[in-house]
Amino acid sequence: MMNSVTMTNSPSTFLARGRALEPAALVEETLRTFGPDLRVATSLGAEDMVVLHLVARASRTLGVAPRVFLLDTGRLHQETYDHAARAEERYGLPIEVFFPDPLAVESLVRKSGVNGFRRSVEERKACCGARKLGPLARALAGAPAWVTGLRREQSPTRADVATVEIDEANGGLVKVNPLASWTTADVFRFAAESDVPLHALHAAGYPSIGCAPCTRAVQPGEDARAGRWWWESPEHKECGLHPRGIGRVVS
Repeated sequence: MMNSVTMTNSPSTFLARGRALEPAALVEETLRTFGPDLRVATSLGAEDMVVLHLVARASRTLGVAPRVFLLDTGRLHQETYDHAARAEERYGLPIEVFFPDPLAVESLVRKSGVNGFRRSVEERKACCGARKLGPLARALAGAPAWVTGLRREQSPTRADVATVEIDEANGGLVKVNPLASWTTADVFRFAAESDVPLHALHAAGYPSIGCAPCTRAVQPGEDARAGRWWWESPEHKECGLHPRGIGRVVS
């Protein structure tokens, strides 16, 4: 029976133990500690699908389901929606979709235009703020902890990602990044060995997938996130969901 797990660990015990656990064990320990109030973020890219696979396995073991969520900015690829349906069917975990405030988006577009995000980093971050940060705040409301697919190798802005952090930017939640130390090769090897369903755009040359107008396929030899906001310098390539230098590292 789902959501019947008995909590055996306190958050403080979890923080002390988290650094020693490999990804599958860390995901299970996270779900055991925080139960059905745990949130799991997914963009449905390869890393997040591996995390969802581990979460689903832990959920079956413990008999408890966390809340999985997707931020729908209103500008996602059709392939992302198709993959969300496949992921729900495969893993049996509903994906809660959070949308931006339509008034905030209307105001943004009236001020900056439909594609104003390409004019400057400031305007692009304003777009991300309206379309992502507001929905994230609602997705995390009341949560004690959340799980992401962040990895250090993804970009220079993520080089210091820790396995377990205190997320000060979101009110001091525990933030768990079980794949923090994994390479891209690790992710795709696990996906192949475990038959994890992958987003169709990965096969079309998209190692990183976000909003349609801000994502392109990468060329041979390019960095994995070269296709995200390709008109900006690498040090600016974050949307604000995972600000660095604010969270307090635990492990």
